[in-house]
Amino acid sequence: MQKIKRFFIEVKTELFKVSWPSRNEISGSTVMVLVVSAIMAIFVGLIDFLFANGIKGIIR
Repeated sequence: MQKIKRFFIEVKTELFKVSWPSRNEISGSTVMVLVVSAIMAIFVGLIDFLFANGIKGIIR
């Protein structure tokens, strides 16, 4: 039981040492992730469209 108590005390101590991001940093990161995800989705969709039409052209 003593080991469990010591573990949680150490966890609490370590959490105080963490450098938490500010609200602005989180917002900026979120926007960046959404923009990059949208760009990648468009890119992958375009490549898929081109390959699909290329394969259809080869088959016909």
